[in-house]
Amino acid sequence: MNQTLLVELVTEELPPKALAKLGDAFAAGIFNGLQSRGYLEADAVATAYATPRRLAVNVTKVRAASPDKSIREKVLPVSVGLDAEGRPAAPLVKKLAALAAATGAAVITPDQLERAQDGKAESFFYTYTAKGSPLAIGLQAALEDSLSKLPIPKVMSYQRQFGRAAGETVHFVRPAHYLVALFGADVVPLNILGLDAGRTTLGHRFLSQGALQISAPDAYVETLASQGRVIASFTERREKIRAALLAQAGADQVLMPESLLDEVTALVEWPVVYECRFEDEFLAVPQECLILTMQTNQKYFALTDAAGKLRSRFLIVSNLETAHPEHIIGGNERVVRPRLSDAKFFFEQDKKKKLADRVPQLANVVYHNKLGNQLQRTERVKALAGKIAGLLGGDVALAERGALLAKADLLTDMVGEFPELQGIMGTYYARHDGEADEVALAASEHYQPRFAGDALPATATGTAVALADKLETLVGIWGIGLQPTGDKDPFALRRHALGVLRMLVEKRLPLSLNALLDAAVALFAGNANFKDPRADVQAFIYDRLRGLLRERGFAQNEVEAVVAQQPEVLDNVVERLDAVKAFAALPEAEALAAANKRITNILKKIEGVAIDGHGAVQNGLLREVAEQGLYSAMQLSRPQVQAAYDKGDFAGALKALAQLRTNVDAFFNDVMVNAEDEQLRKNRQALLAELHGMLNQVADISKLAA
Repeated sequence: MNQTLLVELVTEELPPKALAKLGDAFAAGIFNGLQSRGYLEADAVATAYATPRRLAVNVTKVRAASPDKSIREKVLPVSVGLDAEGRPAAPLVKKLAALAAATGAAVITPDQLERAQDGKAESFFYTYTAKGSPLAIGLQAALEDSLSKLPIPKVMSYQRQFGRAAGETVHFVRPAHYLVALFGADVVPLNILGLDAGRTTLGHRFLSQGALQISAPDAYVETLASQGRVIASFTERREKIRAALLAQAGADQVLMPESLLDEVTALVEWPVVYECRFEDEFLAVPQECLILTMQTNQKYFALTDAAGKLRSRFLIVSNLETAHPEHIIGGNERVVRPRLSDAKFFFEQDKKKKLADRVPQLANVVYHNKLGNQLQRTERVKALAGKIAGLLGGDVALAERGALLAKADLLTDMVGEFPELQGIMGTYYARHDGEADEVALAASEHYQPRFAGDALPATATGTAVALADKLETLVGIWGIGLQPTGDKDPFALRRHALGVLRMLVEKRLPLSLNALLDAAVALFAGNANFKDPRADVQAFIYDRLRGLLRERGFAQNEVEAVVAQQPEVLDNVVERLDAVKAFAALPEAEALAAANKRITNILKKIEGVAIDGHGAVQNGLLREVAEQGLYSAMQLSRPQVQAAYDKGDFAGALKALAQLRTNVDAFFNDVMVNAEDEQLRKNRQALLAELHGMLNQVADISKLAA
């Protein structure tokens, strides 16, 4: 008979940052273990539960026993089982006796065996029905497997304090106190971590009336909620907290990053939201500092007004519901005050020393022992930022000043306490020092983009410094042999490469990638530890470009058509891709792509033919009608193609090329390229080279061929 199964493990407080993963893994491990052992119907469903003091799973449509199974077992090769006269040999007799004992058969005789080919030899096989196992056996194994594979951050060792396992040493993430295992209304006899299964669980540490009895799996959630004051579902508890925060915030905006919401959900079983306040004087401190200290140290939720300005009230999620929360509110207000006072103190102290005066101290901060200190790195970034700003027609002096000050806030007390604020504090302090606003913004903007989807630097100075910072890191780290390997990328070079690409592509910067790499490599001249990594870094960047463009919805062959040409300037790469996409939809595209692929293969085998071949074709040597027609069509199309290309109408250029399809088809049908006459052969090769140049001006359309 099929029934619902409940398994719950009650523990001391579990690590909050790991709770969601532990809950999912616990449930999945038991479900998969039962499923693999045949205890579940095909449409069985598992529901995971996780609170600070429990991991649980509810599984529907569980069988009381696994089904009987037909097993065909190899006994012995015939050559071993029979003697020379064809009678059962001793090894076979012994094997059959052991097999009878193992399967529960009274006796197994040779005539019950099947003789069948087994590779090149013939063997005896025995087929029997293995009886299914009761649920207790399969669940015990599934539970043991599940616990052994839990993503436990750190295992504890403790001694059992009671029960028949008292005094035994147990190893688990936290001390476990109760094990619940119910199949319908019946307890499943299990034992794990020194605990015997029962139906007793614990509710809320303070709000529950002691131990609770779970009558059946379907009553679990309701019993915990009504009698134990526990919301068992992690997801339900999180969404209740989210709704309560929004309701309490009113017209204000509540800052609730998902990571903080998950952590708070893992700290409470019966969440209640209360409003607290701090003194307005703290609002003089940069709000990022206050928000970070509230979120990181206290797990509080800050509030801002509609304009994003921090309010002096904040929200807390408590594990205690009471009609008189004054003590809870007052206690939390007292706890946060010293933290905010520290932030205010750090801010006031840091402002007493200008960022520019801190720069020389960067010489005391190690960057990498093969690349020098942070001051030396700052000088390299400064030089490169100035060069980039010049190439972009920007203010070189501002870019150099921005790069000089960009890392100085690493030496401030505030960033020392909150490393997450590096760059942000630099902007505040630079403004306080009277620096130009673009210089101040460069302190924070040069870290952008920090992650996928992050904003790009908004200012020209910030863009120049951000590019310089990322290129210096990319080239410098790669140049000392620390390039990414497999999934390891300790210096985040993949992120730096994507940041460079996003700025070049999305901000449409007319910068040569090769020129940027040349300038970055030149920074390390004279460093004996550095080996020029330009070729490898360039290939690495183009690989990242392929991934970036595929993420934007372009097909792999479309991306390859553009990236295979390794365009130096990437400001119009998206327009080229859009044009390739539009061209690929034309009826002429497939034939032209195939022809271009054929032309490419022909030209690869020829030495001394220019890639574009322009001007090399002699009209008088065009003997065949098809080659004359192709050459004439090319001369007619060329101005139209070039005009469209010059004004950035790549789609128009490719569309104009589509007109050549009929002539290209006729050429390959009617003309022998490798003619015996050397003059004719070279002229036809030159014609193909010129056509190749036209076809590949926007992209290598041969990559579109199947």
